[in-house]
Amino acid sequence: MQIDVVIIGAGAAGLMCAFTAAARGRQVLLLDHANKAGKKILMSGGGRCNFTNLYTEPANFLSSNSHFCKSALARYTQWDFIEMVNRHGVPYHEKKLGQLFCDNKSSDILEMLLDECAQAGVDLRLDTAVESIAKRDEGYELQTGVGAVHCQSLVIATGGLSIPTLGASGFGYQIARQFGHNVLPTRAGLVPFTITEPQLKTICTELSGTSVEDCLVSCNGQSFRENILFTHRGLSGPAILQISSYWQPGEVVHINLLPHLDLNEWLSAQKQERPNAELKTVLGEVFTRKMAGLLCEHWFVSKPLKQYVPSELEAIADKLADWQLVPAGTEGYRTAEVTLGGVDTREVSSKTMESQKSAGLYFVGEVLDVTGHLGGFNFQWAWASAYAAGQFV
Repeated sequence: MQIDVVIIGAGAAGLMCAFTAAARGRQVLLLDHANKAGKKILMSGGGRCNFTNLYTEPANFLSSNSHFCKSALARYTQWDFIEMVNRHGVPYHEKKLGQLFCDNKSSDILEMLLDECAQAGVDLRLDTAVESIAKRDEGYELQTGVGAVHCQSLVIATGGLSIPTLGASGFGYQIARQFGHNVLPTRAGLVPFTITEPQLKTICTELSGTSVEDCLVSCNGQSFRENILFTHRGLSGPAILQISSYWQPGEVVHINLLPHLDLNEWLSAQKQERPNAELKTVLGEVFTRKMAGLLCEHWFVSKPLKQYVPSELEAIADKLADWQLVPAGTEGYRTAEVTLGGVDTREVSSKTMESQKSAGLYFVGEVLDVTGHLGGFNFQWAWASAYAAGQFV
């Protein structure tokens, strides 16, 4: 089979690149080893697909080459994707912090992308493995489950290592290395922390399922103000997932459980106004009663506020405002939303996503060393990088 463009990976980036290239009149063959396209789209956003963010900007992305994402994000913006969503009549809403979700379900976005592919004439083949790839004088030759395929341009849209149950693998990195690319070390990102320290493990287990609203979580000069969630394995929730991308093993994570309060001032005022109230009773009004009881059991001695001297209240305030913990690790790729690291972007054109090592080879989406924050940014990178490549393949 002779074709203009072969795209490996029918996820968000692969689908976007496929119909963008096909709309230019290119013959496009889109291959995926899975039995269904866009599996990660379907499970994203709790089944409602957080498909972009109103406030997307380069500062929302991590990469060893921080300027790389700017060109693609500027040329295909969140507003461009929203225009397509509106054109297809997909209902959506802003949840918070610019995060856009489908009103109904994630399949609305997947069906939109598949419809665009069908209209553009993309040849989509599922359940199709790629056994080998070789460079030829003109383009590439692939041995696949549908036989030998020759193409001028080859796009790698295979994603990262996160959520292997959906079919994630290191295949894209393997291809990159085959054609001389450096692949930066990978690790799980946007992932819950695990806790093994006995006292803290007890607190997490007892409070499993409890969410604390509006916490400030910090590490390595980065801070995120969002919810945290206790789990039977440790800590999760948006603020924890965000900071996990900046954390390295052995490092301390700082959590302000009540950043909206000047805690020393607040506790002193509570003591003045209600001296006979116990500490756990007062804390039970800003946390759940169960959480307040556990914190007093493990961290503080609960007694009537009038019995605390100022230095004791200050110590309690300091602990709540700067809870310091060292996670044992993370839950890994099994539950990670993204993969950090990947194909070194210094060897890829920021304008076209074309390899600087092998002409006609392109990389898009999560396989590259570009990772967004939580809240639709990773999807916007998929759309933008895929659109960039689709203009040139």
